[in-house]
Amino acid sequence: MSEHSTHDHFPSVQLVLGGLLFVGMTLTLAALAEHVMTGRPLTLVDQQLSAWLARNRSPSLTTFFIVVTSLGSTAAGVIIATVLGIYLLLRKRKYWFVATVLTIAGGALLNRFLKLAFQRARPELDDPITTFAGYSFPSGHTMSATVVFGTLALFMFTRKENFRARLVVMGLALLVIVMVAFSRIYLGAHYLTDVVAAIAEGVAWISLSFTIVSVWRRSAMRRVNKNKNAG
Repeated sequence: MSEHSTHDHFPSVQLVLGGLLFVGMTLTLAALAEHVMTGRPLTLVDQQLSAWLARNRSPSLTTFFIVVTSLGSTAAGVIIATVLGIYLLLRKRKYWFVATVLTIAGGALLNRFLKLAFQRARPELDDPITTFAGYSFPSGHTMSATVVFGTLALFMFTRKENFRARLVVMGLALLVIVMVAFSRIYLGAHYLTDVVAAIAEGVAWISLSFTIVSVWRRSAMRRVNKNKNAG
């Protein structure tokens, strides 16, 4: 969404794809929420996976996933978003800046709202690593990792001309998100459905945020062109 190049333009087909992605991920989130609220079969998978991981922990893996899970923390999100935001302001990338703020800050508020709406209890394990405050569904760390690294990857994607480099950027972002999600299950903070729902929530929110900003940008450009033609 650079004001100075065509790399960030969102053609109509991309807007449509963004809308479809938003709808698809929202429906996925809704389906998972229904399973959680009604105690359907997926919740049994939740409990079995969490119990199995708890039985097969090791000190080295625990240390590793404590480090990994910090990538989805509020502190990490604030640092990355601040650095990216300052860079965008210095480069006068107004629309990217607005999209970044809307995606990351708005995503945090959305996740808090959903947690309060569903109020799912945290996993109860016989030998927990630690206790976790707050509600479980959807996972806040996973949501944060999804919107923060997803936004960063999208920006880097538009800066890369090489197709292979773009694949590497998106692949690394996906790897970080999946690792953070798994770390939340391993550490006993969340169930499988919590983290999958958070990824769906994050992708849906990224799609909606960038679609809104893209429509706004296209509208502003049309007004500018109209004024130029009128002059």
